[in-house]
Amino acid sequence: MSQHYNLIAIGSGSGALGAAFRIRKEGWKVAVIDSLPFGGTCAQRGCDPKKVLVGAAEIIDRIERMSEKGISGDSKINWSDLMAFKNTFTGPVPNSRTESMKKAGIVPISGRAKFIDENTLQVNGEILEADKILLANGAKPAPLNIEGEEYLTYSDEFLALDKLPEKIIFVGGGYISFEFAHIAARAGSSVTILHRGERPLNQFDKDLVGLLTDRTKEIGIDLHVNTIVDKIEKIGNGLVVHGTTNGDKKTFKGGLVVHGAGRIPDIDDMNLDKGNVKFDKKGITVNEYMQSVSNENVYAAGDASGSPGLPLTPVAGMESRVAAHNILNGNELKPDYAATPSVVFTLPPLVSVGMGEEQAKKQNIQYKVNYQKTPEWYSSKRTGEGHSASKILIDEKTDTILGAHLLGDHYEEVINLFAMAIRFGIKTKELKKMIYGYPSRSSDVVYML
Repeated sequence: MSQHYNLIAIGSGSGALGAAFRIRKEGWKVAVIDSLPFGGTCAQRGCDPKKVLVGAAEIIDRIERMSEKGISGDSKINWSDLMAFKNTFTGPVPNSRTESMKKAGIVPISGRAKFIDENTLQVNGEILEADKILLANGAKPAPLNIEGEEYLTYSDEFLALDKLPEKIIFVGGGYISFEFAHIAARAGSSVTILHRGERPLNQFDKDLVGLLTDRTKEIGIDLHVNTIVDKIEKIGNGLVVHGTTNGDKKTFKGGLVVHGAGRIPDIDDMNLDKGNVKFDKKGITVNEYMQSVSNENVYAAGDASGSPGLPLTPVAGMESRVAAHNILNGNELKPDYAATPSVVFTLPPLVSVGMGEEQAKKQNIQYKVNYQKTPEWYSSKRTGEGHSASKILIDEKTDTILGAHLLGDHYEEVINLFAMAIRFGIKTKELKKMIYGYPSRSSDVVYML
């Protein structure tokens, strides 16, 4: 016998639970399936625990920057104690999410779901039928297809390390590698990043990335670009990464090799063909309503979808709300990706929202650029931050902001002001009229414009 539900959501993070609770509230019979502990990546294996570690690294970084500026003495991170503190955030999540689902009348099911046909799934040998199915089961590390790949440590494993090795090698020069590298370096590890491209963090402004790269090297991180990882070898208690840099063979030794070379939708073993669910390397192919283009009863949200949205938790949550609305009411609501901020939680953080210069040029927009290196600004100088900058793109015809790109302490908060200005078309002359709290990082906005 099979169980029947009005909605089955696969995944239990932001892309799934928002829709599940919304639809359950309307009286639908709802189940949520996850092969991992309930709560999703962000709360347990991503954003939230990472930011706990970043918070500790910030303290060390601030002390080091203020050395000989009134602060003396040594501080260090006790990794095991920090992990214990981190666990106070992540540990309660699965039970909390499970209990909240049960309280709402949602059925939680642990297991890996696979399609049998367009409306039927199999989980743990059981058959589940659904009127509607929401695929929001997130992403996983992209395979590197190299010899010795089994020796890689993944991001969720890094966030659960009981002890930090003396030497760590990060494969890939994206935000995961940079964030973890900055944490590990502040915790006392010797860190190397191997990136196959010409420059890391390619989706961010090149000038600001250049400044962050300088800061990265300044704190002792060994960054190698144009470096292809050929294989990983285990020798004794250590690991050796064999790579090629501009045609030259090189080796890098460490106690840990961390995968930071991108993620892909976690959908390849779900028998999507049997469910008539079209997909490609970007994820489930969806229309403008988050609905599968091939199976009208299937919707997708978050990293599992092939939508144009950035792979960010707030985007997954927004797409989940859109999918829920359309499942309940028919296709009438579309996702709005305008002015989505993106943050690399390095020290200092690198943040961005809106257009970059290349995008503005391609669209033939008449714009001006205000680019300033700002280590001598009061807000940077008082904390000893020697690497800070802002680049603001302004539409010359409308006096509105096209894009904002910032590097500096607390700019992960300031970027939200620019996101709001872009989203609601606030002119720069209006932003300049604002009275900001002073002295604060937000008060820098006037000078950035």
